[in-house]
Amino acid sequence: MSRIGKKPIKLAEGVTHTYNDKTGEVVMKGPKGELKQDIDPAFKLVENEGELILERPTETKRHKALHGLYRSLINNMVEGVSQGYTHKLELVGVGYKATAQNNVLELSVGYSHNIWLGLPEEVKVTAETAKGQNPIVTIEGIDKQLLGQVAAKIKSLRPVEPYKGKGIRFVGERVRRKAGKQAAK
Repeated sequence: MSRIGKKPIKLAEGVTHTYNDKTGEVVMKGPKGELKQDIDPAFKLVENEGELILERPTETKRHKALHGLYRSLINNMVEGVSQGYTHKLELVGVGYKATAQNNVLELSVGYSHNIWLGLPEEVKVTAETAKGQNPIVTIEGIDKQLLGQVAAKIKSLRPVEPYKGKGIRFVGERVRRKAGKQAAK
């Protein structure tokens, strides 16, 4: 029994949906934009008093496995088109800088050359630097999967090292630190 799959999906105000049961395409439209997701056409999406309920066709292991997945994907779509998602990344290190113009992120993170990273049109990026603070890169979008993938790509450009804690990390992320060399006795 999928506990997640049985939960109803609350439709936020201003969000409309269409479901094509022949192809299995779910389309969510809201104030922030529009998202599409393909699901197995055997599943049924039923609207009931401002809530969506995903019904699985059989009790097979495959359908049970996909039930919670599809419910989570549709719920993320509803949340994305109504509120959107935001990730904040912090650049920790001496001389680390970030600037953003026209969805191109320029990072100076300790390499000999700056890194230029072109981002998808669906993602909006801003970089802010306050005196005495670490630079913060904020990425916003409506697609949770795409936003997470972009954040992971940015983090992979300079992973956090465990000795000094330098690198790119999420704001508020805790890094496990290692002790350095011990002095000889």
